[in-house]
Amino acid sequence: MNPKFNTLVAKTAKAHEGGGKARIESQHKKGKLTARERIHFLLDEGSFEELGMFVTHRSSDFGLENEKYLGDGVVTGYGKINGRLVYVFAQDFTVFGGSLAEAHAQKICRVMDLAMQNGAPVIGINDSGGARIQEGVVSLGGYADIFYRNTMASGVIPQISAIMGPCAGGAVYSPALTDFIFMVEKTSYMFVTGPNVVKTVTHEQVTSEELGGAITHASKSGVTHFASANGLECLTNIKRLLSYVPQNCEEDAPAILYEPTNELRPALDTLIPDNPNQPYDIKDVIEQVVDDKSFFEVHKLFAENIVVGFARLGGKSIGIVANQPAFLAGVLDIHSSTKAGRFVRFCDCFNIPLLVFEDVPGFLPGTDQEWNGIISNGAKLLFAFCEATVPRITVITRKAYGGAYDVMNSKHIGADMNYAWPTAEIAVMGAKGAAEIIFKKEISEAADPAGKLIEKEKEYLEKFANPYLAAERGYIDEVIIPSQTREKLIKAFEMLKNKVAKLPRKKHGNIPL
Repeated sequence: MNPKFNTLVAKTAKAHEGGGKARIESQHKKGKLTARERIHFLLDEGSFEELGMFVTHRSSDFGLENEKYLGDGVVTGYGKINGRLVYVFAQDFTVFGGSLAEAHAQKICRVMDLAMQNGAPVIGINDSGGARIQEGVVSLGGYADIFYRNTMASGVIPQISAIMGPCAGGAVYSPALTDFIFMVEKTSYMFVTGPNVVKTVTHEQVTSEELGGAITHASKSGVTHFASANGLECLTNIKRLLSYVPQNCEEDAPAILYEPTNELRPALDTLIPDNPNQPYDIKDVIEQVVDDKSFFEVHKLFAENIVVGFARLGGKSIGIVANQPAFLAGVLDIHSSTKAGRFVRFCDCFNIPLLVFEDVPGFLPGTDQEWNGIISNGAKLLFAFCEATVPRITVITRKAYGGAYDVMNSKHIGADMNYAWPTAEIAVMGAKGAAEIIFKKEISEAADPAGKLIEKEKEYLEKFANPYLAAERGYIDEVIIPSQTREKLIKAFEMLKNKVAKLPRKKHGNIPL
């Protein structure tokens, strides 16, 4: 073999060693895969093409001139997932603890630029100790270069972040700017300031896992959308997510072949309890309506009073937003509004039709909600729906009360089709509260006030707690038998597939952040 070829082979082998055998073994002992192993499991077999394998840092301070590793602590390139092009970077914790500096950042920026130019998703696998302190402000500049690209790519190509180790300090803001964040239980964490700083400043004792672990961010902060038990599950979930979304904002989501069968779902006819205050699980409705086993829930552990996720209906990708009567009666509050609003905007960015299941008694009352901005936060969901130009369909299963009726994709804010089940109750408020206000004098003057309240409550229920007044006004397109829902939705989305809607000419709206 030509000696020059031998040099290439040797350098390639050196690059694949990362930080060396000992550090790779240390990574494995922590239950973590290496950067290259992660890419291997994520991409289709043999599809990965690496870029910048021989890049090294150019720093000569603090002894760095004597410590150089090929690739500079990040593996970058492109490949395919289920035959579709993706770009990927994976930080290598075995090299300088995966720390980011000038050359490291330039490699990441390179694949992000290519992803934008060629209209394909970019996946970032984060496992880093943060900025490389030895390179000073150059490291900070590298982060800013990445943040800028995250922002420019937003709404153009899907951006996915997998946190598979530490991600702290300024490093957290790149994942925060992307569309979806995945974390791994017990081996990954995210926080702006770590436990030691927290202890010094606030005197709180907290572990890394408690402060910024996967379950913390999946359930308390809502920062992460998916918490996986291990690295392989995390990578598998990323692949599943990508199967529902298009390559870029100019394309439609991939569809799979679907052969029509009997679309009736009789189980839906008996799903709503006779008692209007009795809960039921909206996921049972979703599972009956969508294609078998196709529902992929997003933000499962956060703001559980609303359910969001992807599914297929007749083989085509849709986004679902649904009130959850089984949790806080399905009310809208601060967290559920921001959770759903963000999801709606993602679907609208990438041409994914929206299906809304509505059973909402209103907005959550209380000083905590008011003082923490339920008004501006609730408006985020309202803004998201109003702005969305994708096909939008709502099915009211039971309660649709007050302002929440408007917010949950009503006809008045641009929904294309609105269906209601016969069990739907569309009113300003619940019957008891309405009767107490409307018939206050009559009830107070009655010989039996309690009995009179029950009588007037029943009167209000008979007049307003149904979908027919709304249907008479055209606010509901059709009142349907629940078992017909799937069939109706497949036909309606097919009818809307060529929808064209344009927003007024403007630079961008000013969503109430």
